Amino acid sequence: MRVERINIPKERIAPAIGAGGEVRERIEGETGVELDFDSETGLVMIKGKEENPVGLMTARDVIKAIGRGFSPEKAFGLFNEEIYLDAIDITRYSGKSKKAKTRLKGRVIGRDGKTRRLIEEYTDTSLSIYGKTVACIGFPEKVQVVREAVHMLLDGAPHSAVYNFLEEKKEEAEKPLELWK
Repeated sequence: MRVERINIPKERIAPAIGAGGEVRERIEGETGVELDFDSETGLVMIKGKEENPVGLMTARDVIKAIGRGFSPEKAFGLFNEEIYLDAIDITRYSGKSKKAKTRLKGRVIGRDGKTRRLIEEYTDTSLSIYGKTVACIGFPEKVQVVREAVHMLLDGAPHSAVYNFLEEKKEEAEKPLELWK
């Protein structure tokens, strides 16, 4: 039996278990693992069979996503093997300053959530700004675009430049492939 341990914020244990344990049961049922939660420490133990490493990794990613602030419904998207979870550490840009971290999170969220909403709409991904990370769930090529856009914002690029970048990438993705003409 393989065991993996991950820590998530204590306040995210309840969403990871769900009302009546339905989130936990869904994760266990979809991945074939057994989950143990310690609500005192935030430790989650994922026990999986040796012959099912993919189930263990998928369960780990779903728990990580919930720990990063995603709703269980959005995290369940990770049951699709083509969907990917990525996280960017804001403290690489803010240092230890709480004020700088709050300002940078605000840049990614935007006024009334506009920037976050536009990033999600242009890339067809889900974003979570929680704690010291900006996390994203989506197809790998879309997650890469989000990563670039978030890095631009954290580096101080004007929001308009980021919106233009996102629009360009969306148009590129919608263009039909013209390989042989």
